[in-house]
Amino acid sequence: FIRRQINIRPKIAIILGSGLGEFAESISKPIIIKTNTIPHYPCSTVEGHKGNLIFGRLKKVSTLIFQGRVHFYETGDINTVLYPIRVAASLGIKTMLITNAAGGINRSFKPGDLMLIKDQINLTFENSLTNTRRHSIHEPLYDSSLQEIIRNVAHIKQIHLKEGIYCGIKGPSYETAAEVEMIQRMGADAVGMSTVNEVTLATALGIRVASISCITNLSTGILNQKLTHEEVTDVASMVRQTFSELVSGSMEKFC
Repeated sequence: FIRRQINIRPKIAIILGSGLGEFAESISKPIIIKTNTIPHYPCSTVEGHKGNLIFGRLKKVSTLIFQGRVHFYETGDINTVLYPIRVAASLGIKTMLITNAAGGINRSFKPGDLMLIKDQINLTFENSLTNTRRHSIHEPLYDSSLQEIIRNVAHIKQIHLKEGIYCGIKGPSYETAAEVEMIQRMGADAVGMSTVNEVTLATALGIRVASISCITNLSTGILNQKLTHEEVTDVASMVRQTFSELVSGSMEKFC
C-alpha cells in the first residue's frame, strides 16, 4: 500500500515525539500518507501526534518521518505500538532516529534541554521481540557511531546537549514523587512513556538507532507543581529551532 504511493526509497527514518511534529516541515517535496488510510496501521489519539507518514528529502537524504506515534497506554497492545518499526524495516530503513518528550529526573536538567540517550531502562515489562526470529539481543541498543555524530553536530552548532539514561514506563499517568525517586535511584536521568520497546525491536531487526529526548518538564517531586500535557507540547515547541538544527545536521552525516 505504501510503496504504491511513493517514488523514493528512504534510507533513514525519524520518529517525532510529543510536540516535535513540526520538524516534518523541514522535508522537501513531501509525500504525505495519513496513517488512518494505511491498512492495519495504528492511529494516535494523543494531542501533538498528527498521524502522518511523510516521505521526502532532508538535506538531500531520502527520509521517512513518522509524524506522531501510538503509545502503549492508548491500546494496551505492544504489537500495535511496534507496528511502525516493522513498517520501517520492511521499507528497507537501516538507520533510525527516535525522539521523545521526557520528564527530567536529573536535577541539573531544565525544561528545554535536549538529551542524547546513552542507554535505557525498560519498566514497561513488555517483550519487544515477540514475532521476531531473535529471542535476545547481545549488542548495545544505541549505535555509538550515530551518538558520536550527534555530539559533534551539537558541538559545531554550539548546542548544549545533555546526555543520560532514559527510563520508559507504560503510563498514562505521570509518575508519583515516590516513583520518580525510585527511578532516579535506578540511575535514570529522564522518564517517558515511549521509545524503549521501539529501540529494542529496531535493533533486533538490524536498524542502527540513536535517540534524543526533549526535556519538557521536571518530574513530580523534583518541582512542586502540577504537570500537564500542554506544558509538554509548549516547551517542545519552544525548542523547535534548536531541535531542528541538531536533527537536520545529524541526519546529513548519518548516511
